[in-house]
Amino acid sequence: MHIAIAGNIGAGKTTLTKLLAKHFKWEPHYEDVVDNPYLDDFYHQMERWSFNLQIYFLNSRFRQVQQIRESGKKIIQDRTIYEDAHIFAPNLYAMGLMTSRDFENYTSLFELMESLVKAPDLLIYLRSSIPNLVGQIHKRGREYENSISIDYLSRLNERYEAWIQTYTKGKLLIIDVDNINFVDNPEDLGDIISRIDAELNGLF
Repeated sequence: MHIAIAGNIGAGKTTLTKLLAKHFKWEPHYEDVVDNPYLDDFYHQMERWSFNLQIYFLNSRFRQVQQIRESGKKIIQDRTIYEDAHIFAPNLYAMGLMTSRDFENYTSLFELMESLVKAPDLLIYLRSSIPNLVGQIHKRGREYENSISIDYLSRLNERYEAWIQTYTKGKLLIIDVDNINFVDNPEDLGDIISRIDAELNGLF
């Protein structure tokens, strides 16, 4: 079984992945931000490193999805392969931070990979406002994220909303995270768990 959590930078994907993995006894698969050799360079010089970073993420997540399917385990994944292709890469291209040549090359590679992977059994989308995202980003204090602009986050949020409206690859659960605190409030986490249970009971 494959569960995936999608959402903008600072929406709470990694934290919720940890909490749900612990509750359901699922194996968590996290986004590779610690060992990513491009991330720091990218945030300081986006135009130079955008293609390299997106290819790194695409490669990393394609491997992840293949491993998830081959393992036969119950796995929860922090961010999906679709977000790179439908949100981050097109956004960089639209902002003039990725060339047409690189974007077309990237898109072609993604389409090939997409034809070889299966969508998650359940996609959980964490919907958040920009002020909430900014607050969470500042709170966690990752140095390379300090230079992220509100304009950049807003553009990503618009693309997330457009993508999620057209998502039809599998079951989808949307959680509005602005007015809940699933870290410190057990009731909020319990509500999310109940909603996931309802979706999964409908699946199997």
